[in-house]
Amino acid sequence: MTSESALEQRERDLLDAVGGAFARMRRRTMQAPVDPPSGRKDLTRNLVLNLVEEAQLAGREMTVGNLADHLMVDPSVASRMASDCITHGYLVRAASQRDGRRTIIQLTDEGNALLDHFRHQHRQAFEYITRDWPKAERLEFARLLIKYAEATSRLPEPPGSDDSDKPSHSGEGARRKSTAAKTDSAD
Repeated sequence: MTSESALEQRERDLLDAVGGAFARMRRRTMQAPVDPPSGRKDLTRNLVLNLVEEAQLAGREMTVGNLADHLMVDPSVASRMASDCITHGYLVRAASQRDGRRTIIQLTDEGNALLDHFRHQHRQAFEYITRDWPKAERLEFARLLIKYAEATSRLPEPPGSDDSDKPSHSGEGARRKSTAAKTDSAD
């Protein structure tokens, strides 16, 4: 094997290992000792609140249907996730300013405070996990991780994430339209 093909193979192997690394990173980061410790519902709440915040910062409205699309879960699962956050005061339901027939979800002050709490915990976990790294490597990894995360904003929105014509509570409208479109195209 030539040194060039060996180098190419090492590069392929490195890039192939990224998927497993992401899975381990997500799962194991939750095990880092943070103060106060993370609760069982923290990961779910963090996902939901971050998606709502991201939509609000982009000037978009978030519905439960959008949430289901972004998380790639059934609308009933997204509804339970949002309801948990609403019950605990992190989100509120509100009428859409763009279409009064739709219900959107928005962050409350308590939701913003919980996001700040999660970010503090993430920093604690990052610092704990990289505690033996040279400072330059830790900062470079943080910079590249942020760059990677920002690059994901250029990915296309999930199919169906524009909820302008479907109910936000169940997604039934989208399923009916999809079924009707299939029936119409079959005729």
